[in-house]
Amino acid sequence: MMREKKIYPLAEGLTTLDTYAVLGDALKFKKRKHAWKVWRALKEFGCVVYPVAEGLKRFDGNKVYSDLSELKGKVTVVVPCLLPDRLEFLVAEATSAGASKIWFQEQTWTQKFQQECEDAGLEVIRGCVLRHVVHAPISMRYFKPCYWHGLRDVKVPAKRFRRY
Repeated sequence: MMREKKIYPLAEGLTTLDTYAVLGDALKFKKRKHAWKVWRALKEFGCVVYPVAEGLKRFDGNKVYSDLSELKGKVTVVVPCLLPDRLEFLVAEATSAGASKIWFQEQTWTQKFQQECEDAGLEVIRGCVLRHVVHAPISMRYFKPCYWHGLRDVKVPAKRFRRY
């Protein structure tokens, strides 16, 4: 008997049914920085998620794509986890890959990207993916800003608590 996949809401109309490409660089994945955390969280939510980083072939047993063109027709949402100066062709690449939305993380959105997305017909979502993570009980000693900023946001149930 096959179990039905549970679909959870995320930010502004996104759900766990969407397919995601997380843009980072080799260092952000290897050192378990924000790109790795976002990729891992989406994966644990049950989403189909592809890591994208130049110079990294495999990571944690998963294939890593060098750019969005390798994912043409596979993703609906692009999640950039790089600073804007490293995302020069983001909107053009997301459009050519067939994505319809870009979920900008903290510090990745700019007014220029907003305008480019509007011109290209891409929907813009802003806010951190990690706001939807259920964290282990937190003491003030280990402050997790995404938890506090998203305290009242919709949370996706986890199989276990995350410890980043």
